[in-house]
Amino acid sequence: MKITELFSDVITEDMECEFKAVLNSDNPVKWAKSIVGFANGNGGMLFVGVSEDREAFGISLDEIDKTKNLVAKINDRHIFPHVKLRYLMRNVDNAAEKFVLAINISPSESIVRYREGDFNETVYIKGNGYSAPATPEEIITLSKRKFGVDNEISETLYVEKQWTSYAELCREFRKDGSVPTVKELQNYEIVSKDGYAKTGFLMFRDGYDGDDTLICCRLWRGKTKVGEVLDNGRFKGPLPDVFNETLRFIERNTKTGWHKTENGGREEIRSYPKKAIREALVNAIAHRDYSIYGTQIDVDIYCDRIDIVSPGSWLLPKSYEEYPIGSIPSVRRNTIISACLDVANLMERGGTGFQAIVDGYKDSSQDKQPCVLIYPGFLNLRLFDLLYKEEFSYEQLTDTEKVIGLLRDAPMPVKDLQAVTKYKSRSRFLDEILNPLIEEEVVYRVGNVKSPTAVIKLKENNKK
Repeated sequence: MKITELFSDVITEDMECEFKAVLNSDNPVKWAKSIVGFANGNGGMLFVGVSEDREAFGISLDEIDKTKNLVAKINDRHIFPHVKLRYLMRNVDNAAEKFVLAINISPSESIVRYREGDFNETVYIKGNGYSAPATPEEIITLSKRKFGVDNEISETLYVEKQWTSYAELCREFRKDGSVPTVKELQNYEIVSKDGYAKTGFLMFRDGYDGDDTLICCRLWRGKTKVGEVLDNGRFKGPLPDVFNETLRFIERNTKTGWHKTENGGREEIRSYPKKAIREALVNAIAHRDYSIYGTQIDVDIYCDRIDIVSPGSWLLPKSYEEYPIGSIPSVRRNTIISACLDVANLMERGGTGFQAIVDGYKDSSQDKQPCVLIYPGFLNLRLFDLLYKEEFSYEQLTDTEKVIGLLRDAPMPVKDLQAVTKYKSRSRFLDEILNPLIEEEVVYRVGNVKSPTAVIKLKENNKK
């Protein structure tokens, strides 16, 4: 009988499954290292009574009792901290005399070691069907994954003038426009009691140049990455600067315009709700796995959607689809980075951040609702373009929308603005498009009206 006949989801030995014919009491490290490796990873199953070629021959009830006692003794004497184990038995014959014993090993919150003697400890990690001693670099990575890359006390004293970008971020998004005090940062455990910054807070410090804050942005011509890249940006440095640069990239590469309301006023229309974009980016920064080196957050803008992909596995016990829309529980991978965003009034508490994204799409059809796509080691938060139509073209925008869209990028002369419209007459363009915008205080002129250097600028409150 093959093991698949007893456990349908078990096909071969891999990162979460290993077969053993018996557990040898004379050389326990040969199998105990698998238990340690599973505990240091995502957990797994050790099957006893199964050969390497997946044949489930089983062992007797007496052998199962001896095996359980042996595992308990080794776990108590040689494995530190002790791992959590559960057992499952399935018979392999009609007489129920032989059984496969499945030992389920839970992932540990701490680094697990196998100890032989007083001074010989080994950290094992799982490979694909095997367990091996971890290298020093792998132990560091494992430590960051277990304890968080951001929660250690650094040797850097907190000095407010060295965190000016973070202070500006707080001024912009805190309701009272204030800068957090040292006491407040200590209450959130961002700064230690004796004034030293936690490692996560260093990513918000002026001049930070680590590669782990990198965000890569691309604007694609079509719906896939096969098409031409129309714009791109690579932003790294202090997280407040990277956050703002990424928002500006998205802003200049997504459609925004105006339409007239029934009462004669103007209402802004956007491809993406502004708060939804901000919340999605904050979520990616807060929850990415910073222990996975050589990766970055990717922001890809297609003609119909934005994909924000961040490194890190899905932390919740159920899949995304099993949670009602907007009710995803809050699980924080990086406690200090999340706390820094909390203090800046950017990180929604209690899992309400995703609800804020959903609220931005509450009047949209089901096919436009935001979603989370889960891949091995990565999460993709997808937002759909509310203005996208299959046959949409730039020419469908009104002349007013085209003018405002251009001014979001930079101030421009009148003649350049007129060039994107249907108007051949400058006076008609001024009378019907530009002067009404000036009167409504949407835009204003910088310089003398007859000067060749005069430009039109968009008022700050209309850039949002």
